[in-house]
Amino acid sequence: MAETVQREQWGSRIGLILAMAGNAVGLGNFLRFPRQAVDNGGGTFMIPYFIAFLLVGIPLMWIEWGVGRYGGVRGQGSTPGMFDALWKNPVAKYLGVLGLFMPIIVLIYYCYIESWTLAWTFFSLTGQTQGLDQAGMSAFFKSYVDLQNGSIHGFWVPFGFFFATVAVNFWVVSKGLTAGIEKLAKIGMPILFIFAAILVVRVLTLDPVTITHDGITTTQGPMDGLRFMYTPDWSALGSPKVWLAATGQIFFTLSVGMGSLQAYASYLTKKDDLTLSGIATAATNETAEVVLGGSLAIPAVVTFFGVAGAVAVAKGGSFDLGFISMPLVFNSLPGGPIVATGAGIMWFGLLFFAGITSSVSMATPALAFVEENFGWTRKKTAWSLAAITILLGCLHIVYNTRGFLDEWDYWAGTFGLVILALVETIIFVWIFGPDNAWRELHEGAAWQIPKFYKPIITYVTPLFLLIMMIWWTIQDAIPTLLMTGVPAENVPVKWASRGLMLLILVFELWLIKKAWAKKALKGGTA
Repeated sequence: MAETVQREQWGSRIGLILAMAGNAVGLGNFLRFPRQAVDNGGGTFMIPYFIAFLLVGIPLMWIEWGVGRYGGVRGQGSTPGMFDALWKNPVAKYLGVLGLFMPIIVLIYYCYIESWTLAWTFFSLTGQTQGLDQAGMSAFFKSYVDLQNGSIHGFWVPFGFFFATVAVNFWVVSKGLTAGIEKLAKIGMPILFIFAAILVVRVLTLDPVTITHDGITTTQGPMDGLRFMYTPDWSALGSPKVWLAATGQIFFTLSVGMGSLQAYASYLTKKDDLTLSGIATAATNETAEVVLGGSLAIPAVVTFFGVAGAVAVAKGGSFDLGFISMPLVFNSLPGGPIVATGAGIMWFGLLFFAGITSSVSMATPALAFVEENFGWTRKKTAWSLAAITILLGCLHIVYNTRGFLDEWDYWAGTFGLVILALVETIIFVWIFGPDNAWRELHEGAAWQIPKFYKPIITYVTPLFLLIMMIWWTIQDAIPTLLMTGVPAENVPVKWASRGLMLLILVFELWLIKKAWAKKALKGGTA
């Protein structure tokens, strides 16, 4: 195989950074982060969050950029080929299946969740959520996502918004790297930040509100929400739960351990900078999450529900926060229906743009793998994957409340991220070699990574990942595998969900084997 292979490249550095940041900035920044922060003590959560960002998030960001570019200049746009290039061992390419499997699995159900934001943008525009109290808003949301018990929206409405969301996603990726993904990032990311900034300014200028919760009357405003977010309870820092939650959030927010960052980085050349661009991407994401996401939902919910009420909302989950509590906040804003409508459109509009800039990146590894190994065109690959997404996504729509989606989200969208991150760190840093990895990161670098990061990348990051994997296995994976506490009627659905995931994994392993056999026949590297 040739040492350097000519592939499509990013059109501009700003386009690259916005696309990489768009990959990271997603629904988790505005829904999952506020919920995790509130549920884990506000300021107490932020300390391990920033420590994990420095010790795990930034190193993994550099590692994934390095792995991606190293494979890309050798004609490999997905992790099977990247791992094979880094480690000449027959098992390497099969370990890379994780970087194909998880993006596809997450993409399918993520598009469904993303379609909720499109639906709620429409509902906000048409005023369907106005005038509802908390019980009414909850029933409105639950009726949309639970087709097992009938829906006030009509059975086909969720399917319509899902089909539209998938069509937009794959229309973008079918256009290619610069005309599709990069152009979306240049348009979508500024709109996202503008919408978020307008909402943050409005929330932070709210007048204090007097509320009664559990018989106690208090007056609280947005500054009380920020105070809660940044005032730590030092005694709670010894809780492993808080540290694991914070580290887990770093994984979700930066989209590391997924396989999509590597695919984007594969379109870089040896002359392109990794170090400064990686930091810029991480900083853009943290701005979206902490400065905008944290300054929006938490102050708003604390103002209208109080700290105790905000904690109760967080217990209900990220979707309760985004689709039930925030519309209630908008309905309470001074200015009446017009203000509520505008705020709802901007909130769900920014969630849609955050979602789509992430979901198009999840399609990229599979697209690159099929194009490069089987010679399919971009359009053929994109629309074939769109058909698969629609077919399997319909199962999530029908069986969402029976635990079908939860299985995919846990095994591929949560636990699997740590496994891939640990595997790629071992391959890039330990097998490829610390010195080789360090040199690769600084090839074409616009900025020298501080030398103290070399031992962090070599020892601290993999140790952190190993501890996380062991702890999650004991705390969550085993009970989840055994379906502890799962209602009996959901057990068959969950087993079917797992079986389908396993079939997809086996099929992708077979594709890898076939691709390498094809290379061997052509005289390539098997």
